[in-house]
Amino acid sequence: MDRDIAALYDDAGVHGFRPRFSPALIQLARHGPMTIRALADAVDVTHSAMSQTVAAMRGAGLVRSAHTTDARTRAVRLTPKAGQLVPFLEAEWRATERTVIELEEEIPYPLSQVVRDIEQALRRRPFRDRLEEHLAEYLDEARR
Repeated sequence: MDRDIAALYDDAGVHGFRPRFSPALIQLARHGPMTIRALADAVDVTHSAMSQTVAAMRGAGLVRSAHTTDARTRAVRLTPKAGQLVPFLEAEWRATERTVIELEEEIPYPLSQVVRDIEQALRRRPFRDRLEEHLAEYLDEARR
C-alpha cells in the first residue's frame, strides 16, 4: 500500500516524498508550529521516530525550525513548499482512508482489527523478544 501511495505522489509530480510525512505535515498545517514531542503525540509515534521523520522532512525542504517560548524545546513549522502540498496531502489522506474502508468491506477480517490484534500480541511479547529467540535458534542450528 505504501508503495502505491508513493507512486501516486510521483505521478502528481511530488518526487522523493515519503508517505510517512503526510500525518505530520497535515498536523502542522492545522495547528501551526509544534514541538517534536507534540507532533509525535499527535500522530501517535515515538519521539525518536518523529525526530527522524522531522530530520528527513527538513532535508526535503518541507519543515524548518520555529521559535518557542521555552529555549529548551525545538519546534518545527511548514515551509512554503510544504504548504503548497497540503491540499494534495489532505485529499490523498481522505482517499486512502476511503480505500481502506472499501478493502475492509471486501475481506472477512478488517485491516484495522489486524493492527489492533498485532499491537495486543506485541504488548504481550515484544517483537524484539520474538526475534531474538528465533535468531538464537538459527544460530544454534548453524553451529551444529
